[in-house]
Amino acid sequence: MSLTDPEVVDCSIIPVFQVSNGGDASILSVNDEEMVVSEAKRKKKKKKKQDSAPRPACSWVYFSREFIKEYSASHPESSGLKAATKAASDAWKLMSIEEKEKYTRHAREVWDDYLSTAPARIPKPRKQTKLVTRCSPGRLFNVIQRLTSEQKAAVKSMGFGSLLGLRCRTLRRSLCLWLLERFNTARCSLEICGERIPLSPRDVEHVMGLAACGKDVVNSGPDDLIADLRHSYNATNRGISVRLLEERLAAPEAGEDFKRSFILYALGTLLSPTARLDVSPSFLHFLINMDVVHQYNWGKFLLDRLVREVSRFRQGKQHAVGGCLLFLQLFYYESISIGGAGSSAPIVVPCLSSWGEEEITEREKRERELGGYGCGEVQCIHMHHTCKFYELIKCPALQVIIKEGCLVMESVEYGVQVEDLSGGKISSGVEHNPIFEQEGTEVLLG
Repeated sequence: MSLTDPEVVDCSIIPVFQVSNGGDASILSVNDEEMVVSEAKRKKKKKKKQDSAPRPACSWVYFSREFIKEYSASHPESSGLKAATKAASDAWKLMSIEEKEKYTRHAREVWDDYLSTAPARIPKPRKQTKLVTRCSPGRLFNVIQRLTSEQKAAVKSMGFGSLLGLRCRTLRRSLCLWLLERFNTARCSLEICGERIPLSPRDVEHVMGLAACGKDVVNSGPDDLIADLRHSYNATNRGISVRLLEERLAAPEAGEDFKRSFILYALGTLLSPTARLDVSPSFLHFLINMDVVHQYNWGKFLLDRLVREVSRFRQGKQHAVGGCLLFLQLFYYESISIGGAGSSAPIVVPCLSSWGEEEITEREKRERELGGYGCGEVQCIHMHHTCKFYELIKCPALQVIIKEGCLVMESVEYGVQVEDLSGGKISSGVEHNPIFEQEGTEVLLG
């Protein structure tokens, strides 16, 4: 029998010999080393918890503490904390908003004190070499190709007719990542080519064709108002399944259910995707009454959500980047001019319909030839006069084109062409066109 026999020697406690500089040998077992390391980690974690102030509780916590204390005193026969918490939960659900106001106000006051005294959090620098996003124009593009004429008419009636002209199927992720690094969320601007370019809802209207005026889109409210809709869409805490929406949109009907499903799908895949794969059920709050959908300021909503999602990503709260990254991509193409890349081509409003895969591939090729992104010149693409007229007529079937300094408008539905030939005046010369009241109507752009 020898010391090397595995049946005799327990290899897990073989001492490790370390020779110091002075030549003395010190013996530490492997188990002792592991205990030292784990103890150091535990102390470091404990110190980190002591240094950071605890986050304030929500209104429900303050209510439950008060309720459980009274419940335990009045129900000594209770089985313990579990029963008291269940009773508190049931009581909270039955309370009105006015009854909850006391605890909501207290929680808000504690939170304000916490924000005023807590040290500012320094976000960890994030190195992103690969863009992760749920913005997928290709999914919406495929759904649009399968819509019937009645369904397309329903989409136009809601003010989303510009999406029917979507031609781009893939994001240029390298460009989007480059733009995100230069996106100032505090000022809502892009800092590129040595200039700061502010972004506004009017730019969303110019690029995406969504209205930049109207009522604010509010995606919050009492949950009981959308309880039936949540049940209809099998909404969970994670959200509404994108695949379920695709199945609903495959049906030929074009009624209210189709309209709601289309907007949910468009928001979840292109206009306002979150970091999750599913669509946020909070969107149901502004889709209760489908008759007022066309009255909302979708341009402001899209831009606000983009700023919010990019801010959350930079703070490390989510792994994927949400928001409409296609808007940033197309805005860059329209705002930055590179030599020889469509300098004489007409400008189409909205720009969404003028950028297909071929045009984007050619543009990316020119960018690489010039040395990469940001090598062009900033040009003024804020079409104030165009947008004013575009908003005035409110016709989703009207295409606005700027060509050689001349404002050209073509009506897809009526086959009309209107040109600005003198001093900003536009004559239609169209009969029986509901856009204009009579033949020879003139609109002065101011």
